[in-house]
Amino acid sequence: VNLLKFLHQRGFCSALLQPALFSGLNFLPVSVFVHQPGQLVISLPESCLLTTSTVLDSYLGRYIKSWKPRLSPLLALCVFLVCEQHRGEASDWFPYIDVLPTAYTCPACFSDDVMALLPTMQSKPGLYSRVYHVSSSRWAWCSVNTRSVFMSHPSNNFLSGPDNYALAPFLDLLNHRPDVQVKAGFNDVTRCYEIRSVSGTLRYQQAFINYGSHDNQRLLLEYGFVAPANPHSVVYVDTAVLILDTAICKDVFCAPPASNLTVSSEGPSWRLMTALRLLSLPQTHQWKAVLLGQLVCEEREQWSVWTAKTLCQRLLQDTCRALDKVHAHKLNSSKSLINCLQFSLISTWWQQVLEQKYSCRLILPLIMLLIKQGRKQVSGKEMEKKISPTKGS
Repeated sequence: VNLLKFLHQRGFCSALLQPALFSGLNFLPVSVFVHQPGQLVISLPESCLLTTSTVLDSYLGRYIKSWKPRLSPLLALCVFLVCEQHRGEASDWFPYIDVLPTAYTCPACFSDDVMALLPTMQSKPGLYSRVYHVSSSRWAWCSVNTRSVFMSHPSNNFLSGPDNYALAPFLDLLNHRPDVQVKAGFNDVTRCYEIRSVSGTLRYQQAFINYGSHDNQRLLLEYGFVAPANPHSVVYVDTAVLILDTAICKDVFCAPPASNLTVSSEGPSWRLMTALRLLSLPQTHQWKAVLLGQLVCEEREQWSVWTAKTLCQRLLQDTCRALDKVHAHKLNSSKSLINCLQFSLISTWWQQVLEQKYSCRLILPLIMLLIKQGRKQVSGKEMEKKISPTKGS
């Protein structure tokens, strides 16, 4: 209520969306009307947005403008949030800060025992170690990183790096759903940050937006949640799992084809299969043909698919062991509610990983069969057409 009063005083009209209590815990925006495709869902005036302009125009502005080396836009917003939180009700932004979560479920806030349950490549300890040993700084960083919207601002002489952040009160209550389509951005004519529905919204139903075509690893790292049945889900394969026998393979693995080695429900990615084909070569002079998508020979292609299947089997076993560890920790944990939520989140993430790897393993025998039948290259979508029933049947 106080947040809406605060926003109304700054020109916001909440006629299109109203907060409703879900599961007795969270207030989330509900559509008051049926939103047709292309219709406006929310329009938040510029005066309601918390940006670096807000920070530089505040009492902190003279200190930040003179600070050397220059702060990044993200860090400037973090400093402002920490200061405003400390001011309490004296802060002009108190109605907004008061409704921000006090704790987050992104890896920056994970306890050491929860972090130990993530794969090495997933935990990325260096990503969070720079800033956030102090709890208030960590809270501010998570608030900006998980709740801000993309809004490009002109560069200035006081901050360093791209300035694309805007905290958007009330709008940041809208949750992500991967199958929802929206158009979002700042309207220079109306001077409002606007979201329009592409797929439409039903009346009296929770309104969703789309944070982008992110896989669950990205959602976990950046936002602290995973999306069930995420069509963009992939599982990343660490290059350390693959044995590099030749100098040419090692050189190629430093190139872009090795930067996105993944498996999904559609099968191994093109880059993963290319890497395996390179590893299958008895002679290194053929590597250029492989990178161009040419089939060296059926025997090498079958070896690559067999290796991919073996890799999926190994990853499945690793995932099952990881899930056992998560469940054992959950049973033995007597810690806080937030710690239990972290364990549950990691468990859900591993379950999603397991589903992706299992689907990939099932698809590989069909790829092998088609190779034997003389097919040169088979994409994941072609696989899906052959093993999935026609829509509507």
